[in-house]
Amino acid sequence: MTRRTPELLVDILLIAVAAVWGASFLAAKDLAAETGVAAAVSLRFLVAALALGVICLVRRERMPRGRGLAIAALLGCSQAAVIGLETAGVHLTSATNAGLLISLALVFTPVLESVAARAWLPRSYFVAAVAAIVGVALLVSGGGLRTPSIGDALVIAAAVVRAVHVTASARLTRGRHDSTLAVVFVQMLVCAATSSAVAGAQLPRAVAGLTASGWLDVVFLGVMCSVFAFAVQLWAVRRTSATRASILMGTEPVWALAVGVAIGGEAVGLPGYLGAALIIAASYAGQAIERRHRRSVAAAASRPTPPAGSAAPAAPRAASTPETASR
Repeated sequence: MTRRTPELLVDILLIAVAAVWGASFLAAKDLAAETGVAAAVSLRFLVAALALGVICLVRRERMPRGRGLAIAALLGCSQAAVIGLETAGVHLTSATNAGLLISLALVFTPVLESVAARAWLPRSYFVAAVAAIVGVALLVSGGGLRTPSIGDALVIAAAVVRAVHVTASARLTRGRHDSTLAVVFVQMLVCAATSSAVAGAQLPRAVAGLTASGWLDVVFLGVMCSVFAFAVQLWAVRRTSATRASILMGTEPVWALAVGVAIGGEAVGLPGYLGAALIIAASYAGQAIERRHRRSVAAAASRPTPPAGSAAPAAPRAASTPETASR
């Protein structure tokens, strides 16, 4: 096996994660249309929790306890909110719109982290953020300027909550050594429990009437988009740089656009394509600007302390942005 083969394999698997996440919006839309939003979310998490539970049992993963368990449960609640809002949104808008709008989390997350760390990002980052917002306006315009639909607004809300979830995950788990798979399993259990409680009597009726294509959507969302994606992400980021992983998995909105148009038969139009390009470009640019800013702050903080009496500007505290998003 050549030296380049493992790196190529890592890249292919990370792109596969982005592809299944991009395809998840169309699958979630079809499933929600068949079962209802609450039942669709519940079935997704029940299957994910079952599959991940088997993996943790086989691997004999040690479950988090005490504070670690409380943190995992809290993050499970925020994860459930993200997927719940996302599924409700995609039920009321197009899968293409949902897949592109959720990528705004890449813009929101560094802003939240800079606020938490009290280290403001450079102006160029906010230029990218404004460009992303202009892209949203073009995407939802439908050939003429209009306010986002309820579905679009719910997906944008999901992007905000996802940014909060990612920021909280980074800060609350920093310095802890709990098993990643075990923490995710606890999150899936909490998500399954909360979404099943919301679904209530709708859940057994949905299961009884689920078609073969519906079960395929459930398995795809629960196993491929949750267990497979989390496991590959964990495996891959240990074998490549976090930056490379974030760039490859950041292709998710591109896959969402491709799947929505090619398989879902959704129409976008020229303003929509321009908006999609702006959102994707601004998200990538914003991420690159934040990464350079974080590295420059870290480099400034690592410089030797100047002698007493000499003037030196104080380095701002660096924000720690996770390079890979959680779904």
